[in-house]
Amino acid sequence: MNDRYKTSVHPFNQLTPDFIAAAMEKVGYVTDGRLLALNSYENRVYQIGIEDAAPVIAKFYRPGRWSRVGIEEEHAFALELAAAEIPVVAPILFDGVTLLEASPFWFAVYPRQGGRWPELQTTDDQQWMGRFIGRIHAIGKRRRFQHRLTMNIQTWAADSREYLLRHDWIPEHLCDAYESITKELLEQMEQQWQEIETSVLRLHGDCHLGNILWTDTGPHFVDFDDCLMGPAVQDIWMLLSGSHLERAQQLREILDGYTQFTDFDYRELALIEILRTLRLMHYAAWLARRWQDPAFPSAFPWFGENKFWEQHILDLREQLSALHEDVLE
Repeated sequence: MNDRYKTSVHPFNQLTPDFIAAAMEKVGYVTDGRLLALNSYENRVYQIGIEDAAPVIAKFYRPGRWSRVGIEEEHAFALELAAAEIPVVAPILFDGVTLLEASPFWFAVYPRQGGRWPELQTTDDQQWMGRFIGRIHAIGKRRRFQHRLTMNIQTWAADSREYLLRHDWIPEHLCDAYESITKELLEQMEQQWQEIETSVLRLHGDCHLGNILWTDTGPHFVDFDDCLMGPAVQDIWMLLSGSHLERAQQLREILDGYTQFTDFDYRELALIEILRTLRLMHYAAWLARRWQDPAFPSAFPWFGENKFWEQHILDLREQLSALHEDVLE
């Protein structure tokens, strides 16, 4: 078996119940022994029972992924949105500090937020979601991130391609096909991206339904871990699903709500299939880069199999066709 499939002792293995309880006690919490691991792979997130109080959520950041100042910018953005009465789940302040340390981890504590998975099946819900994102972006336009990433083709696609090829993740009989289709995609995306010349702003960055909790008072974002600078449409396109006509109808309703709070550059609609392609290419490389984390082989056992790469190349071919289709309007 190739060495890349072997797992090793990982820093997250240190996150035992005793370690977590000690970290929480350092900031004044007395835990009651209840510990529930929540669905998270990039970081580790736990619901922790607190004596004589409501449970809280603790997020332990993956060592080496973000700098301290980068995480602090994430927290500052969430707090800025919360201060504007936008329903986001922001970290709790401890003597004016949100980013805490329990070596080798940075961690933060959040209030627990209830809610359900949003469906966005009705016009009202779609417009509500648009208003929510529009409010976030109106704040996001006020200033720039200094220590977070800016979305670009090089980082999300070209670097991902290089990593997979350099570390021999692509099955030998599929290498030529992968190299050929990704080369063509990069050329096409670069050309189209340059033609649009859109502006960037501070975004949530990973705006899919799994990062949204819906309550009777509307949607709440619960994770700004991937916040970055990018085009506004990045926080919109992942909410669309179904046929071309269905996605166009959903988009109209979302933007109807969105534009009640801030302007939208409609040229960005031409970026949707580029952004989808970036996410597709980045996802495959993300799994490969994280394979030494024991959580990944158990959660994604199909990754690395010939069937996965055959489907991945097929998906990339479909994206090349999508880049030439009419823009969603």
